[in-house]
Amino acid sequence: MNDAPRHPSFGAVVVALAVGQLLVWAALYYGFSSFVLPMRDDLRWSEATLMGAFSLGLAAWGGASYAVGAAIDRGRGREVLAGGAVLGAIGLLAWSLVRAPWQFYGVWVVLGAAMAMLLYDPAFVVLTKRYPQRYRQGITAVTLVGGFASTLSFPAVAWLMPALGWRGTLLAMAAIMLVVVLPLHLWAVRGNDDAGAAAAHLPDERGDTLHDALRQRTFWLLTLAFTLYFFANGTLWAHVMPALASKGLSPGEAITVVVWVGPAQVAGRLLYAGLGRTWSLRLLGGVVLAALPVALTLFALGRTAWVLWLFAALFGAANGLLTIVRGGLVPEVFGRAHVGRIGGAMTGIGLLARAAAPVTAAALLLALGGYRELLLLLAALGVVAVLSYWRALAGRR
Repeated sequence: MNDAPRHPSFGAVVVALAVGQLLVWAALYYGFSSFVLPMRDDLRWSEATLMGAFSLGLAAWGGASYAVGAAIDRGRGREVLAGGAVLGAIGLLAWSLVRAPWQFYGVWVVLGAAMAMLLYDPAFVVLTKRYPQRYRQGITAVTLVGGFASTLSFPAVAWLMPALGWRGTLLAMAAIMLVVVLPLHLWAVRGNDDAGAAAAHLPDERGDTLHDALRQRTFWLLTLAFTLYFFANGTLWAHVMPALASKGLSPGEAITVVVWVGPAQVAGRLLYAGLGRTWSLRLLGGVVLAALPVALTLFALGRTAWVLWLFAALFGAANGLLTIVRGGLVPEVFGRAHVGRIGGAMTGIGLLARAAAPVTAAALLLALGGYRELLLLLAALGVVAVLSYWRALAGRR
């Protein structure tokens, strides 16, 4: 009689990881902006000081991505996801206690490492290794649920803040990490990360090592394409409200444009969930990357409401689908065996670019003279990203 505990089914694992992604994105990434004004008013810190800590967190996320991927490649997916939940809780607890800027910056180094251990990529790599025949379905489902993180985060924090204050709200978020996310990860991710492949009696797929990948132009051209996308994305989110204001829109009118990005992101993923079997991942990636320069050009030149709404819809759908492309394309191109290391290296470079984007864009804005010119430059970088992407995959089976 075998008394070993049964592993959760594929569906149960996907649901658990999806709920975990919903909560960690809401708490660690989207939650930050809700605390900027309360902290500014309470601690008398400038917004630049607060934003600098978040940028440091993004850099720490990028810096830790390779190590996280390597740990999962060694079969430590459960420890990574569970440890990330604990580290995230510690970071949120420490955030609730900060009294000086240096403490806040230290907190965001910790939270950046936690994001590297939790946000999307680690869950994708675990699914890829465990379910080599079904990981694309799992990644799509996880991103569908995770796409509602901003929808959850802003109302939840707004509801908690009046009753608990900003420090108490952070304590509540830390408790959710320990009471909900940690048990979900410990329950769902049990056994070896290649258990799915073994169960399916699949051959041991070696694939490229990171050393092999680094010697290929495919790696560097794909990295360039995704890095340019990360840079444009980071710039846009940092400057979208002032860019809309430069067109004469009031804050309320600007929100009516930006609010469409989230639903468009989820709609794009839903569309892919329904039609994904008829599209190759490579074709989807090319279409998604091509949507970026089109969306940015519409934003740069458009002034009427319908053009700006079209920008938001295109940008949101592309943003949502690129997550699926990145999660599925790396194992498709380089194999599964070292997907954590290769994907971690790509993600790390891209996240460093995203962290630098707001400050770099501010300098470019001064040099170029206006948001119209800045957005057109970003659109041109988007075209370079598309060309790099197709050049990377040319002739690659």
